[in-house]
Amino acid sequence: MAKSAREHLASDKQPKTVVLDGDFAGVKKGQTLFVATPAIVDAYIRKIPRGETRTIVRMRRELARKHKCDATCPVSSAIFIRISAQAAIDEMEEGTPTSDVAPFWRLLTSADMIASRLSIAPAWIDRQRESEQV
Repeated sequence: MAKSAREHLASDKQPKTVVLDGDFAGVKKGQTLFVATPAIVDAYIRKIPRGETRTIVRMRRELARKHKCDATCPVSSAIFIRISAQAAIDEMEEGTPTSDVAPFWRLLTSADMIASRLSIAPAWIDRQRESEQV
């Protein structure tokens, strides 16, 4: 049976830094690539203040800088954003208020590919952003 999003968030997975031996996803050979964890991405999302937004590119750039790397892995970042968002959705479906979950709508837009893979309609993200006047 597959792990739930919350189980992925609770894992003890550790971040790592990789020196690329070839070009990968826009990052050049020899550069350092930060590979975060679901918990690191979730913590980043939780720190986005109400009424503000971030882009995925900005998040990756800030995480790379914080961890003294040239870039953050775009592939794992997308996976970890989805995990954080789905965990928040699961919590809201169980009655947790939006104020107590990771505010993924401050990072994702309804047009992001990740939004289409969540268990909510992407339009929900637009409505939530509007409710915060973002």
